[in-house]
Amino acid sequence: MLPVERQKKIIDLLMVKKVMRMPALQEEMEISIDTLRRDINALAKQGKIKKIYGGVKLAEPKLGEISMEERMISHLDEKTAIAKTCHAHIEEGDCIYLDSGSTTFQIAKYIKEKRNLTVITNSVPVILELMNSHIELIVIGGKVRKNEQSVVTYDYLFNFHQLNIQKAFICASGITIERGISDYNVEEALARKKIIDLSHEVYVAADSSKFGKNVTVSIAELDKVNYIVTDERVDESFRRQFADVKTELIITTE
Repeated sequence: MLPVERQKKIIDLLMVKKVMRMPALQEEMEISIDTLRRDINALAKQGKIKKIYGGVKLAEPKLGEISMEERMISHLDEKTAIAKTCHAHIEEGDCIYLDSGSTTFQIAKYIKEKRNLTVITNSVPVILELMNSHIELIVIGGKVRKNEQSVVTYDYLFNFHQLNIQKAFICASGITIERGISDYNVEEALARKKIIDLSHEVYVAADSSKFGKNVTVSIAELDKVNYIVTDERVDESFRRQFADVKTELIITTE
């Protein structure tokens, strides 16, 4: 395994575990302690992790959301598995909404062969991915958020109430039982609220690192969400909590 691959795996482990002792991290990585120390030193120098007594933890994030470029490569295996599971829930002839986000972008890669599919989106990467496919593509007009590569503040350009969205696939930066789903940006949250209100079924596509977080702006309580699709690394405590709510937790098996 190359150093960059090992270091990505360390970051992915810390996104889930939050804090890890060196022996546990060495066991998970299956590498020598000297190799692990070199990787830890490299990540600490990059400002991605912080050394603590006997172990490591993720460095405190900068205020606000992580850039789209960073999210496109973070937890990629998990996002790919989530996308494949979401693909299985999309039927030919559906009209779906694909939200702006790194996980919904992965969904776009798997739906190109679906017949008679209409995709509504505010995501520039999704638009580019589907541009040359036979999918009917409807693009929301409005202001472009360059760092998120999405389109927001759409009301004066687009009449959402003419849409008949069977299934909306929404991203979120935070998921809790008590507060539902949340995000960092007000404009993104408002766009997602509108789509949730207009959709027959709502899927939240989010990797396990999003659970237990309640970030800046509330999008919706869980009773507005039909399904949350996540990866198998989601903590057992969250799995148990979802037994008591109507939102169905779908866990990938890959």
